[in-house]
Amino acid sequence: MTTRLFRLAFVTALVVIFVLSLMPVPEGLMVFSWQDKVEHVLAFFGLGLLGLASRLGRPVVTMTGLLAYGGLIELAQGMTAYRMADPADFLADAIGVALAAVTIRVWMQRTI
Repeated sequence: MTTRLFRLAFVTALVVIFVLSLMPVPEGLMVFSWQDKVEHVLAFFGLGLLGLASRLGRPVVTMTGLLAYGGLIELAQGMTAYRMADPADFLADAIGVALAAVTIRVWMQRTI
């Protein structure tokens, strides 16, 4: 996959995740109590992989930007009547970004 395609996928994922984060959660969609946190980790793991793959020369900027994006999502959710801001969601976002950084680092070391 070329850098341009990674960037397109990254920007698309940013928009999709933002929209999904602000939609009301239908009743009965939550299967277990920590599902929301798992979803945050997975979403930000995916964003981290795409972001880091599209900007391999600037990992700190990408990771910092994703953390700011996670904070923005929480602020936006706090402004809705049907969602709420949750610091634990931000922590889950950070864990996902960190896991992506570790994954990319290990992958790069194995390919060298």
